[in-house]
Amino acid sequence: MEQRILLERLARHLAAGNPDLGPDRWQEQVETAAGLLAIIKDPDDAMRQAGDERVWQAMIDAALRQRWAVASAPSVEPPGGTDEEGDIPLTPDTVSGNRAEWVHLHQIQEKPK
Repeated sequence: MEQRILLERLARHLAAGNPDLGPDRWQEQVETAAGLLAIIKDPDDAMRQAGDERVWQAMIDAALRQRWAVASAPSVEPPGGTDEEGDIPLTPDTVSGNRAEWVHLHQIQEKPK
């Protein structure tokens, strides 16, 4: 059997357990799988006692970098839309419901001449 990357295996597992998706639509679960990996990047006390925290974090980082190797773009745009590049899905409840709130504008102060 072909060895699949961790994100794909997690995404396939999530899709198989979702009656609205099914195993054929696993690519729609890549971002959810990446979110789960990001959560477990910081080990708990029991995990720290079992091994090297830096190695664990490096392994999770390596798995997260592979997310771009799998097609993760959903075939349907998320209900809240996406950012300009179409990379970041914006859900209706993103931040405080204001889709533009995640953008931080800074006023540049000019130096006196």
